[in-house]
Amino acid sequence: MNYIPLHLKQDLQVDELISLHYFEYPKGFLFEGESHDFWELLYVDKGEVEVRADDRLLVLQQGTIVFHKPGEFHTVRVDSKHRPPNLIVIAFTCSSPLMEKLHDRVDVLQEREVGWLSILLQEGFASFLPPFHDPKTHQIRRNPNAPPTSEQMFRLCLELLLISQIRSADAAGGRDNRRSATPAMRAAGQDTIDKLKAFMGEKLGETLTLEDLCQAAHLGRTRLKELVQLHSGMGPMELFRQMKLEEAKSMIRERSYSMTEISARLGYSSLHYFSRDFKRATGMPPSEYARTVEALLG
Repeated sequence: MNYIPLHLKQDLQVDELISLHYFEYPKGFLFEGESHDFWELLYVDKGEVEVRADDRLLVLQQGTIVFHKPGEFHTVRVDSKHRPPNLIVIAFTCSSPLMEKLHDRVDVLQEREVGWLSILLQEGFASFLPPFHDPKTHQIRRNPNAPPTSEQMFRLCLELLLISQIRSADAAGGRDNRRSATPAMRAAGQDTIDKLKAFMGEKLGETLTLEDLCQAAHLGRTRLKELVQLHSGMGPMELFRQMKLEEAKSMIRERSYSMTEISARLGYSSLHYFSRDFKRATGMPPSEYARTVEALLG
């Protein structure tokens, strides 16, 4: 029997890494702007930041990603009234024509995309040498002690994220309510969502049910699910779990509590269940996240 191999196509490939940063901007920070001939993505891991991209003024909240295309002038400003943001900034080259679909792209990442970004960050910290927290440092230096294939894992996760975003851009206006909803539709339930989030924020140390959330929002199950999906791209219980884990990240960064204390303060019945949820959402266990934070902050 003759076997005829098929050469697999590769429609998108990240060619070069220009810079990799993860840092917290201080309140009142202003980056006056630049433009360059490569791509740059900015993801808001925490807080809120104001970004200008050519003639667009964008206020980006936690969980949002923006892509700056080659030649686009962009600035960053942190409002002194808001919580300082933690940002992931990755600059890279990619010559694939598919990247045109990411021109002017702004989106809220889905859970699996956040997972890829978390693994990407983890592999990046293993592949390259710090500092990662200095936005003025752009020289990439390889870590001579990097684990095997860590650099390839970094590139693959970045390519997965780009492909997912390209496919989402193609499907815009389809089934994903985060992209098809009009501003008027979003505004209609914003007050309810704000009150629901405030309620959740006060109950992070408790174990809530969907019925608890329905009562707090004065809505039935179906309407509550529709409204939360429209404004956050996820279900009510998933949103509550995400808020718990974001609070866990903040507590780990503060370095004031042990993992057992954090688990108990967030209403988990055991450290095991807390670690499982944390790893599922971020791609790494909380202990590894803590080591990453310590490496960044010194």
